[in-house]
Amino acid sequence: MAFVTESRETILIGITGGIGSGKSTVGRFWSSHYNLPLFDLDAMCRLLLEPGEPGWAALRDLLDGAFFTASGELDRPRLRSAIFLDEALRSRVNELIHPLALQLMQRAVAGLSAPLVLADVPLLYEAGWQDGFQRIVVIFANRKTCCRRIVFRDGVSGEEALRALRSQMSLAEKALRADHVVDNSGCWLRTRLQAVHLAGLYQRFISGSLY
Repeated sequence: MAFVTESRETILIGITGGIGSGKSTVGRFWSSHYNLPLFDLDAMCRLLLEPGEPGWAALRDLLDGAFFTASGELDRPRLRSAIFLDEALRSRVNELIHPLALQLMQRAVAGLSAPLVLADVPLLYEAGWQDGFQRIVVIFANRKTCCRRIVFRDGVSGEEALRALRSQMSLAEKALRADHVVDNSGCWLRTRLQAVHLAGLYQRFISGSLY
């Protein structure tokens, strides 16, 4: 599986991490600071789950109407909580949504001619998409930091935050598999310095003076 062919001069960078690690923050920084195209898989999945869309229809059939409101909309917060508790349900949902999201990503990337393209893919390794990227960057943060961010951002308890973290592959394992790691456990200035340094490496990569 690949998003771009070897004949194309496009370098596709997969940005991944865990809940609360800050991968989207780093991705948006790179996109805005260096004017790079950025695909947000979470945003694509949200589109797929709008009423009438393929993901919505697939989940409605799978769940037999459960987790849907009276108006037909998917109750995402309730489904998300259930997924963190039920590994079998999580697997069934991912098996339906991941192929649809992959199709969206492939079509979107195929229409670009940019030399460097970013993709924010939270479950990149869990979905088995690692071979579709020329380089993979893991945004790492220690568990305590991730947990604190989840509690603050989502308004959930510490126990719920830990449950969400345990539902994904550990960041330590993802970091071992990555081409590069950005440690976002501390302040933004420290993270930004790492991100700028890494962007410089990729610019040299594109110019042919690296790798």
